[in-house]
Amino acid sequence: MKSSAIFNLPPPSFLSPKPNAKTTKTLPLRPWKRRTSLPTRLLCNKMFVPGFGEASPEAKAANNLHHFFTYIAVKIVAAQLESYNPEAYEDLMEFLGRHSLNDGDDFCATLMRESSKHKSLALRILEVRSVYSKNDFDWDRLKREAAKRV
Repeated sequence: MKSSAIFNLPPPSFLSPKPNAKTTKTLPLRPWKRRTSLPTRLLCNKMFVPGFGEASPEAKAANNLHHFFTYIAVKIVAAQLESYNPEAYEDLMEFLGRHSLNDGDDFCATLMRESSKHKSLALRILEVRSVYSKNDFDWDRLKREAAKRV
């Protein structure tokens, strides 16, 4: 972006090529003459956010939502298991006591490697996470709530 476009000024002399005396016709400088063209408008629709070199703020928010959906899926699966499969519920609660749920993908990968019984729990959590985010989560409400709080 050139600053000369903003003020409609010619580029500095050290940036312009040397004029050829034979072909160059000098025009008189008339500062009193009014400009007839409209000023150049810069179209910039996004702010630069420093400190997010590896990902945009939207990508970070999406990653946090991804982990949050895993947390929600674990809560849903745990509530379902508590009522009809207390043994699997105890296994899941014991696993939750040993492993952090901060990183949802890491949690599910570790749960899958634990045992075949735990692998079926992990697959169920992944399926519930997918269905919840696609069908049950109210994305429009999220946008309204976020805009309202900002």
